Amino acid sequence: MLAKLIHAGPGHEPDAAGVTVVSRVRQAAGGGRVVEVEAGRLTGWINRFGVRNDGLGAVTGSLSTVTVTAGNGTVATLAVPFPPMRAGDGEPVQALLDHLGQVGPTAAILVRAGAYSIGICSDGAVQSSSTDTRYVQSRTAAGGWSQQRYARRRGNQRRDANRAAAGAAHRVLAPAAGSIRALVVGGEPGAIREVLDDPRLAFLVQLPRRTFTDVAEPRRAVLDQVAARCLAIEITIREAPAPH
Repeated sequence: MLAKLIHAGPGHEPDAAGVTVVSRVRQAAGGGRVVEVEAGRLTGWINRFGVRNDGLGAVTGSLSTVTVTAGNGTVATLAVPFPPMRAGDGEPVQALLDHLGQVGPTAAILVRAGAYSIGICSDGAVQSSSTDTRYVQSRTAAGGWSQQRYARRRGNQRRDANRAAAGAAHRVLAPAAGSIRALVVGGEPGAIREVLDDPRLAFLVQLPRRTFTDVAEPRRAVLDQVAARCLAIEITIREAPAPH
């Protein structure tokens, strides 16, 4: 039973919807908002969510989500990191926590505009890594042949930078290929695709994947942040419709 699973735990002061102050918050497409909650704070978050929304009602799970419906009709949908989650007959929140506990070492590839940071993450920390930056020319407002020449040069620089990122990824990740269980990517989508298209990284393609869209310039400090966020749960909260 959920009441048996959820135990009050330490956490920062939540707001009226049960969102911890330190959580990342953004607007959700279609209404509501999305918060990011660390795995270790999940049970406390759900407790507070229930307290502020007339208790906890139905809790259901699927391969990719856990849905918690509060007594007042407010719904919290938890996105399962690195799906699929095998819930079986168990309680869905506990199944999610068990799933997170089994993820294991995770490869991280962050790449954008000539910069990359590659690492292996475990237990919220970076175990090994490589970070570098290469010059990629910015766009020019010039026209005619000059613009075409700059565009070709910039394209060549980006290609070379992405090849360097792929080489670093192979150097850092390939020795641990047998133990890596998941993949996190972040940065520029086109650059990420080009890096992962490298045949030497084929062992990563079928791994459960997670994408962080808010990664800025890939630096080692950013890689450390991503390592700490790998197992955080994104929760979409949509309040019940107001009564007529």
